[in-house]
Amino acid sequence: MAKKAAKAVGKTLTVKQVGSPIRRPKEQRATLVGLGLNKMHRTRTLEDTPSVRGMIASIPHLVAIVDET
Repeated sequence: MAKKAAKAVGKTLTVKQVGSPIRRPKEQRATLVGLGLNKMHRTRTLEDTPSVRGMIASIPHLVAIVDET
């Protein structure tokens, strides 16, 4: 029996990179890459999940939430 992937209309976050990863620990750089950010002032729209919120909370000095929809 095949399961149907029910895609619920979820909330999204627009995250902007505001800090440089230069001279930061490799864990923080890896978190930026995990969020899809790698250059200054780039934005990415992500699904609002607890894991994404946790990643953002671990590097608040490098990213800013621009928009919550």
